[in-house]
Amino acid sequence: MFTRRRFLQAGSLSIGSLLANSVQAAANKKNLPLVISTWDAGINANKGAWKVLRNGGRALDAVEQGVMVTENETGCCVGLAGNPDRDGFVTLDASIMDEHGNCGAVAFLERIKHPISVARRVMEKTPHVFLVGQGAQQFALSEGFPLEPQALSKDAAKAYSEWLKTSEYKPQVNVERTKGLSAFAPNKLSDGSWNHDTIGMLAIDKKGNLSGSCTTSGMAFKMRGRLGDSPLIGAGLFVDNEAGACVATGLGEEVIKIAGSHLVVEFMRQGYTPENACRLAIQRIIKRNGPKARDMQVAFIALNKAGLHGAYCVQKGFQYAVCSSDTNNRLIDAKYAL
Repeated sequence: MFTRRRFLQAGSLSIGSLLANSVQAAANKKNLPLVISTWDAGINANKGAWKVLRNGGRALDAVEQGVMVTENETGCCVGLAGNPDRDGFVTLDASIMDEHGNCGAVAFLERIKHPISVARRVMEKTPHVFLVGQGAQQFALSEGFPLEPQALSKDAAKAYSEWLKTSEYKPQVNVERTKGLSAFAPNKLSDGSWNHDTIGMLAIDKKGNLSGSCTTSGMAFKMRGRLGDSPLIGAGLFVDNEAGACVATGLGEEVIKIAGSHLVVEFMRQGYTPENACRLAIQRIIKRNGPKARDMQVAFIALNKAGLHGAYCVQKGFQYAVCSSDTNNRLIDAKYAL
């Protein structure tokens, strides 16, 4: 029940957020452009995006080019180097959204190296938002994307072989973090394999316009056909140029259940700082899961119209990368609830 006391507490938090926004916004405006992205893989991804932003380029171009860096890596589980589903096939999901509210997405896409670029083509060249499976692949081929070999990468083949010994599917906390390895090293689990990865990115350009992208190979050894939150506009990614932008990572099923990224953006519209908006969404996930929340990780990063950024996660261990100049590209440990 929403009591008078809770109403006053909520009002106090919102007023505090508005004050914090106004004070920090004045300082941050002069620091535009800016790009943020999930996990430590975001450091190199940010470099790709910054090449666009520092030359006055559009945020949309930056978030596409940035995550393409990660999709290109052979030692990372974003893209075709990722782990397969339980039937041995790598399937990719991606979404992109610009400052005008235009968006595009692909899911269950096989043998195409850059799903984020296919998602952008869906946005710009079709009357649709979302293409999946064989239809998405056919569209990619018609747009000139080459069909890549079906074979698994060396690391993915080894991980899949190990997984087949038990065939147990169990999402693990913070598997997307590289844990002290190089930024694109495989995210190892206890059995020597890795589970899944997502690279989500948000940018604001010199004109103050926002865009976002998200690309993933999804959960390792998932049921064939499983989709997470990453390609779903409003769940894994949402951009509103008047309020802010958000991208999610972690256990996608839980993000979907609360339309997580849209929820964060709506909290920012109400005046909450990006960090507090992410925190409120995380609290909703924890509340609906109760004790089970201790066995999962979900994280949000957010960027508002003033160039303020923030993040929040269920459990300790999530980091996000922030870049605002050639020499200022750093990792930040997100605050957490549990």
